[in-house]
Amino acid sequence: MSYILDREIKYLPGIGEKRAGLLEKELGIRTFGDMLYTFPFRYIDRSKVYSIAEIDSATAYIQLRGRIVRTSAAGEGKGRRLIATLRDESGTIDLVFFKGVKWIQDKISANKEYIVFGKPSLFNGTWNMVHPELDPVGESGTSSWPSTLIGIYSSTDKLRNNGISVKVFAKLQQTLQQKIQGLIRETLPQEVIAANKLPSLAFALSNIHFPKDIRSLEAARYRLKFEELFFLQLSLLRQKNVRMSGSSGILFRKVGEAFNWCYSHLPYELTGAQKRVIKEIRRDTVSGKQMNRLLQGDVGSGKTMVAMLSALIAVDNGYQACIMAPTEVLAVQHWRNFERSLTGSGVRVALLTGSTKAKERREIDAGLRDGSIDILIGTHAVIEESVVFHRLGFVVIDEQHRFGVDQRARLRLKSTEPPHILVMTATPIPRTLAMTLYGDLDVSVLDELPPGRKPVQTIHVTEGQRYKMYDFIKKEIKSGRQAFIVYPLIKESEKLDYQNLEEGYQTVVNYFPAPEFVTAVVHGQQTNENKAHDMKLFADGKADILVATSVIEVGVDVPNASVMVIESAERFGLSQLHQLRGRVGRGAEKSYCILMTGYKLSEDSRKRIELMCSTGDGFELAEADLRMRGPGDMEGTRQSGLAFDLRIADLGKDSPILAQARSAAADILATDPLLESPSSALLRTGLDRLRQEGGEVIDYSTIS
Repeated sequence: MSYILDREIKYLPGIGEKRAGLLEKELGIRTFGDMLYTFPFRYIDRSKVYSIAEIDSATAYIQLRGRIVRTSAAGEGKGRRLIATLRDESGTIDLVFFKGVKWIQDKISANKEYIVFGKPSLFNGTWNMVHPELDPVGESGTSSWPSTLIGIYSSTDKLRNNGISVKVFAKLQQTLQQKIQGLIRETLPQEVIAANKLPSLAFALSNIHFPKDIRSLEAARYRLKFEELFFLQLSLLRQKNVRMSGSSGILFRKVGEAFNWCYSHLPYELTGAQKRVIKEIRRDTVSGKQMNRLLQGDVGSGKTMVAMLSALIAVDNGYQACIMAPTEVLAVQHWRNFERSLTGSGVRVALLTGSTKAKERREIDAGLRDGSIDILIGTHAVIEESVVFHRLGFVVIDEQHRFGVDQRARLRLKSTEPPHILVMTATPIPRTLAMTLYGDLDVSVLDELPPGRKPVQTIHVTEGQRYKMYDFIKKEIKSGRQAFIVYPLIKESEKLDYQNLEEGYQTVVNYFPAPEFVTAVVHGQQTNENKAHDMKLFADGKADILVATSVIEVGVDVPNASVMVIESAERFGLSQLHQLRGRVGRGAEKSYCILMTGYKLSEDSRKRIELMCSTGDGFELAEADLRMRGPGDMEGTRQSGLAFDLRIADLGKDSPILAQARSAAADILATDPLLESPSSALLRTGLDRLRQEGGEVIDYSTIS
């Protein structure tokens, strides 16, 4: 017998073929299960009944109880409306309906008692409610709703226009609850339920829609959040076990000449964090297992040097290394750093991007095939089919969230043995997000800045202080420094009222006239040649100001730049603001980040600006960003393999539940690493269901 939750939604009384088609198209609801797992996004407490005399200008949605004493129709055609007057012991209020006038008129009975729910408003000195919910009081003297906490569900105009209002949708959920009563199958083993003090799934799915009280709602939420996060963690950790049981890694048996030459020629002492991470990578590469390690490091923490020294260990063991960056700007930056550090070492480094000329490309292809090129640095060009390595053993993926799973998988195919993988990000990832996205990776963190780096002073200014700010930039330039000015837009937009780059560039040029000042410009719509030309002008110190879009968020290392101005800073997220700020403060001089905004800021924007001015800690900012904005596409997660949408858990707020769920999953896998025992059948079913729903976490930490 088929499971009731797999039944098509058209068979639920009150739906039928037409409504079923609409629900699938608008909300993705195809089965009873889909409907059941469409949860309210908020709840309204209907336990309190107000008197009409209590209504005032501060009143939001309220519930009234009274009798309809009269109804009257007014207006013609589209302006036709129905007015029903509700009376209680304290006074009267008009209920006004513009749609479905005849249907509502037939439904309302004079002198009958109703529970009325809606938002009161004042019109011509009289209180009214437009299109309130009307619910007749039953014989018991109560509303027909099974709960005083009423769930509010997401909807669309198309659903509402076709008769599926929020109230109708809730009534359908009520019908569904009656149909499934006593038929819900448990999805978690009893020992997990008991150990984590969880209610049953049947209790949770009833009380998430129609809570008996606040405590029941909280218990239901906890159970459903726990289960969602538990299966994600179980999926991740099991995949790690599968990988570790089946993969043998390349052995880098020695640290040799190339590494030691570079280490002895470093212009500065490595930080303790850099040394610790290199030891962790070294330990991985002699373990006999393939390394899959995430390296998190705030801007300027020295990730590139760690990548270079690790790549040299591969070279010392007769293997090639490949570093893949998301933009040509960043790839060129890495290549220059490697060239500068390795000149005289005998290590051959090549750069491959979309701009590489055909002749040079042929030479690179030949050098990769015969093994004479030791390290290849490049963009997506490195994963093209024509690129063939002699013996690839070490892969670094920088700013990895910008690459898709398939792109990384193509790098894996370029080696007969699974290469060691180091994925790097300068965007600090909150612990909750890291546990969900990279739960099966080993994580290293660079939590120290190199010696001599000074914290960047962050200042908030508004439009009225613009020319005072320009005077400050002039003073910095005359002291031999340089400045970035970053804009969020390239083209003018009618919908957005903030300054764009084209106008801004003209303003800057007018205030900083040539030949006394040189202003370069870089944005995404330039040709690569023009972009490289202006970027080089600035990097070489021949331009005083670089006006740019956030294309310069990564990859520009100009130690002489001491000022970063971010125009319309309220339009950027915290993570991006922090990345941009990291472009300055890379030299020994005092540096400044100036956040320029309009006068009027939303509450969220104000919080972001205040946080930026109060801390330089990228991890603290990332946690705040996650709480304020949710995971969304903050880290480009959708492109990088986060193939699930969380139905109820919130990574910004549910860190304790995530930790508990992960611990429970780890405990199970400690005794049954691959979930092969008969007692794990229920868990295998849960993972199968996750996979069928497109929700299993793709193991995108690895490209193996």
